[in-house]
Amino acid sequence: MAIEIKAPTFPESVADGTVATWHKKPGDAVKRDELIVDIETDKVVLEVLATADGVLGAIVKNEGDTVLSDEVLGSIGEGSAAAAPAAAAAPAAAAAAPAEAGEDDPVAAPAARKLAEENGINIASVAGTGKGGRVTKEDVVAAVAAKKAAPAAAPAKAAAPAAAAPVFAAGDRIEKRVPMTRVRATVAKRLVEAQSNMAMLTTFNEVDMTEVMALRSKYKDLFEKSHNGVRLGFMSFFVKAATEALKRFPAVNASIDGADIVYHGYADVGVAVSSDRGLVVPVLRNAELMSLAEIEGGIATFGKKARDGKLSMDEMTGGTFTITNGGTFGSMMSTPIVNPPQAAILGMHNILQRPMAINGQVVIRPMMYLALSYDHRLIDGKEAVTFLVTIKNLLEDPARLLLDI
Repeated sequence: MAIEIKAPTFPESVADGTVATWHKKPGDAVKRDELIVDIETDKVVLEVLATADGVLGAIVKNEGDTVLSDEVLGSIGEGSAAAAPAAAAAPAAAAAAPAEAGEDDPVAAPAARKLAEENGINIASVAGTGKGGRVTKEDVVAAVAAKKAAPAAAPAKAAAPAAAAPVFAAGDRIEKRVPMTRVRATVAKRLVEAQSNMAMLTTFNEVDMTEVMALRSKYKDLFEKSHNGVRLGFMSFFVKAATEALKRFPAVNASIDGADIVYHGYADVGVAVSSDRGLVVPVLRNAELMSLAEIEGGIATFGKKARDGKLSMDEMTGGTFTITNGGTFGSMMSTPIVNPPQAAILGMHNILQRPMAINGQVVIRPMMYLALSYDHRLIDGKEAVTFLVTIKNLLEDPARLLLDI
């Protein structure tokens, strides 16, 4: 009896998904909990695993097709890993005779077909050198050797994002059209909506990172040893400073819902993380209650999951405030775009040694520009500026974070 392969149950915020990649072909043996197909949604890529051992049957939804929650993607039939090769070999054996070979099924010697099947070679891709274009055993041996000579080629191609920019040789005047991934298309749509439907402004300031850098330098080794390998970075200081400022300026942590303002009694801080599929923003829940070690540990976990494509839908949804760090890529200044329905986003930038006037003298200090983009419908200019100054003061004198002043 065939077992249906169904799409995951999407949350209310996700209407549908797209079949990104089938990792098995009809007739392939599958094992329980083995990855069969990836479903790309507006937020993350969801993995669909086999619910039983068997053989992959007919595929109902092909790559690129849109699927709804719990919709049937295909089926798993009865069988085993040993039965699958036999099932696949049967049609090949029937087609071995030259008289029965079709236009897309090249004439090949039985020994050549058997060798191709054993080494996972598509016989149709082998150029025949025999009489009348017949594929010989020697042709397949050459194809197997070529495949083994570049074992890393297939994984590298599979790991690349669907919309990776093509590489052209100098002087090329060719074009390549690549469809947007759902994640990229959704980001583009939301950014345009944010600028169209929001009165967005940006205020800037700069922060002297001397004290934070000295604190990190002094305690980073002890911190890592005391917290089981968790490294002390700069982001945790910014998250702590932001959550403290959000307590003092609740409008920055609020959102607009129709004609209502929703004030949140918690700080769920989204931290932008770069991945092969683009920028993703997992959320630190109740960040105002977290220690520096918990924040750093959470960010490290999110970073690894983003690289591996393992972020869950729950980890990507929600958030009352966002922090993004363009400084990791060398950005000197930018105006981050607010992620609706949030009211504000904090942008960090590169740390540069610059001459500063301190107590009447010119000294070299590590300086960073900060940017706060905010929804002016909800946040007044005075609130935005004072909020950013509060973050600046907390970072320039980190003791304030402990003393709550």
